[in-house]
Amino acid sequence: MWVEGQITQLSRRPGAGVVFLTLRDPSYDISVSVTCYRQVFDAVADVVTEGARVVVLAKPEWYAPRGQLSLRAAEIRPVGVGELLARLEQLKKALAREGLFAPERKKPLPFLPQLVGLVCGRASAAERDVLENARHRWPAVRFEVRNVAVQGVHAVPQVVQAVKELDALEDVDVIIVARAAAVWRTCCRSPTSS
Repeated sequence: MWVEGQITQLSRRPGAGVVFLTLRDPSYDISVSVTCYRQVFDAVADVVTEGARVVVLAKPEWYAPRGQLSLRAAEIRPVGVGELLARLEQLKKALAREGLFAPERKKPLPFLPQLVGLVCGRASAAERDVLENARHRWPAVRFEVRNVAVQGVHAVPQVVQAVKELDALEDVDVIIVARAAAVWRTCCRSPTSS
């Protein structure tokens, strides 16, 4: 069965092959003990800590001498923000395995970029914030702006196309992709790149 709750206690004993958890229902004063094999917990250990909300796929176990019900978990999934963080962590690991974060792939950012490419939504807070903050810090900076959809089915192809267009311009030193006043990724092109 699937059970959702908040982890209130977590015990990972060194060398033990089993992890012990206590799941609590945040709405009621009810909790249940959960055990799982270490490899089950290790699959989500990067994003699951005490206080996290999770859903566990578990089999009920009854211990007759104490009259105690517990659960044996076969799978643990984070809920809400935890689920998003887990997916991001898995993506990060996959990209790292491909070598995309390798130091030799990274290029230094220019100290004072002269022309910055900016990809963002039309008349968005992100565009206004990036332009204002950059000009306060470096008044001589110039921008080449590409307005695109930042959500929905057209967002990915439009963002990709805008980055390609800006990358093709020789004078663009740095490309910023921004949404909701948060910078997603900063890309840099060194003077020697093609």
